Amino acid sequence: MTMARRVTAFDVAGVDLKRSASTPLHRQLYASFRDAVLRGRMAAGTRLPSSRCLAAELGLSRLTVVTAIDQLVADGYVEARRGSGTFVANLFSHAGAEFRVGPRARRQIDPATVLSRRAASRAALSYLRRERASEPYAFQFGVPALDAFPQREWARVLHNAWRDLGNDALGFGDSRGYLPLRAAVAAYLGRARGVECTPDQVLIVSSAQQAIDLSIRVLANPGDPIWLEDPGYAGARAAAAAHGCEVIPVPLDEEGLSFTSGPNDRVPRLVFVTPSHQCPIGTTMSLSRRLALIEWARRVGTMILEDDCSSEFRHTGRPLAALQGLDHDGRVLYVGTFNKILFPALRLAYLVVPTALVETFALERAFSDGHSPIVDQAAVARFIDEGHFARHIARMRIAYRERQDALVEALRGKLAGALEPQPAETGLHLVAWLPADADENALAERAACCGVAAQPLSRFRISAQLRPGLVLGFGAVPPERVGSAVDRLAMALHSASLKRQRA
Repeated sequence: MTMARRVTAFDVAGVDLKRSASTPLHRQLYASFRDAVLRGRMAAGTRLPSSRCLAAELGLSRLTVVTAIDQLVADGYVEARRGSGTFVANLFSHAGAEFRVGPRARRQIDPATVLSRRAASRAALSYLRRERASEPYAFQFGVPALDAFPQREWARVLHNAWRDLGNDALGFGDSRGYLPLRAAVAAYLGRARGVECTPDQVLIVSSAQQAIDLSIRVLANPGDPIWLEDPGYAGARAAAAAHGCEVIPVPLDEEGLSFTSGPNDRVPRLVFVTPSHQCPIGTTMSLSRRLALIEWARRVGTMILEDDCSSEFRHTGRPLAALQGLDHDGRVLYVGTFNKILFPALRLAYLVVPTALVETFALERAFSDGHSPIVDQAAVARFIDEGHFARHIARMRIAYRERQDALVEALRGKLAGALEPQPAETGLHLVAWLPADADENALAERAACCGVAAQPLSRFRISAQLRPGLVLGFGAVPPERVGSAVDRLAMALHSASLKRQRA
């Protein structure tokens, strides 16, 4: 009969306990024994000393040791045998003795062997990577004025929304979204953006990107052609490619998407446009072009996905009416977001779909992630109904105009001849054109080293031949910070120029 091994003094000496650490001692002891078992330092059948002996040898209370061992037993690393003691379990009887968890044995998988084609296609798109920082970088694309958000009013609205929600609202919600918010969105869009819809047509989602992804998933099959503006929003390109659709770049002219220049041999399943503020160039689609696009879509039988992101913030005159309001055949889906109007961490946006498609979209949303958080939706509904939303937009129109003016003045004053800013009529960013021989990607890398997020225009291009340029977001940069941020951008330009000269 084989005698069970006992834990030797050497084994116990290997237990590393840090008494000054915030982790409780019983958790440290549990982790130490667990790792010893998984890495094979304590073989199956090894008998542990009694809790009294362990406590004495390690200088711990017996309760600490008993708590750790009880957890080891509960998790299956050791077995308590009545009248015999506690023994290391045989964990590798099925996995094989060669299986070990430890620094030497741990290996990284090859992503190519496990990723789906959809995930792999997205992973290859470097232009989707976003800057992450504790505070926004200067000129970061798509970030609003977080310093100007009315936090006190939001905190009160959020508190009242939570207080007034009944228990029934704390369960699973409608995949279309919280009805009072959908009603508030429909009323706002009709009043401010000329969108014709009922609350039933509004779906509350987490972001404009989710709305785009959901629309492609519902309306297009793998291999179907999708027309995208070139240059255009990289997130739409990524969603189309990830679903296996054929991305067809369509050029722009002074009136917006030149859909008559698209290929005529295949009708697109979907056309993605940003008509009120083309991303990233800033062109506004003319009324005649809008009407022609809708009529063409009706004639050929395609759908239009309109992204109206940041169009509330028009710097001169009133915001233009949305394309969706001109559509009488149910061909246009409309996307908007609260994340750029209020703050990105909110994760709430909306998608307006034709009545005939509501149930299908709601079901697809239910399959993906159910619905957005009810409390946040209720808070935004109150924020709109109490007038805070409209007042915030009115204040931000003035603020963003001032921020863009400060950026244009600083660029023209400090970087004349090196950058040519093109002021935007709408939104939170502008394009700054570079000399024809400039390396915009190298400059963007140097800018990041200097603490400035300048996106190269190439990240938005598919095949279009454009002059090099940088996309600069001014939404999160107060006027008093613009000068120092432009100084850092000038340093990046100077550094990139010296590097090019040396090469």
